[in-house]
Amino acid sequence: MPENSEPTAAGRATRTTRATHAARATHAARGPRPSKLAWLPYLIVLAGTAAGMLVAWDGSKYAGRGAALIGASLLAAALARLILPARYVGLLATRRKASDVLGFAVFGAAVLAVAIALP
Repeated sequence: MPENSEPTAAGRATRTTRATHAARATHAARGPRPSKLAWLPYLIVLAGTAAGMLVAWDGSKYAGRGAALIGASLLAAALARLILPARYVGLLATRRKASDVLGFAVFGAAVLAVAIALP
């Protein structure tokens, strides 16, 4: 083939078709599109954690209550990640389901244990 030759129109169409098929296959492999409600579980957990921080910020007298609220929010995140399908968990899904649930549950239980230990 000469150096300055360009591909024919049929060659371009074949490459374009292959690229289109590859893009569709990649998009289909990603799974279903996330729902617009996928932000809701994340926002609920975030609001519970922020409320717990605000309660704990009021003073050492309320630190246990604030920590309990944070721990309960993290356990709610674990429950939401366990029960909800992947389409509805949004930002609560960062890894595989088992590791997300385990991480939220262990961290939530640890924070609750601290809350119980506080006077």
